[in-house]
Amino acid sequence: MFAADSKRNSNMKRTATKFLQAFIVLISIVALVVLIRMPLSEGRAVNLDLFSIYSDPLILYVYASSVLFFVALYNVFRLLGHIGRNKIFSPESVSTVKRIKYCAIILSVLIVLAGVYIRIFHAEEDDPAGFIALCLMTTLLSVVVAVTAAVGENILQKAIDLKSENDLTI
Repeated sequence: MFAADSKRNSNMKRTATKFLQAFIVLISIVALVVLIRMPLSEGRAVNLDLFSIYSDPLILYVYASSVLFFVALYNVFRLLGHIGRNKIFSPESVSTVKRIKYCAIILSVLIVLAGVYIRIFHAEEDDPAGFIALCLMTTLLSVVVAVTAAVGENILQKAIDLKSENDLTI
């Protein structure tokens, strides 16, 4: 009876991690569509031709910065894979969480720099309040992800250290 419960829990965990991995892929696809579609219909590039849109420095900055977002999502996908294979307490998981933390920190700095740039160099007829508010919200979100990853990294590392210490005493 215990083996059946254990197998059911293992299948439920595997299903949950696969669902979360599918959700990460969906987030990636939506983010990619927004990155491609948004410059064509919104903001400062709405009246530009296709070449001018994708040569705009701010849009290129957003695309370059978004690489960190996709790297972090990939690492979350990998971390979920470690969880699904019951290898969450491994050095690979710690390094994956560390990469997520670094991506979130660098992304928050890049978002703040974009907000400061827009605040200083915006045109007189433009109102940067919406963009600044968006920068503040996404920076806060990135900082929350970075802090959560740092706490998770610390917990995982302590668990690995405790496990290796117990393995040595046995």
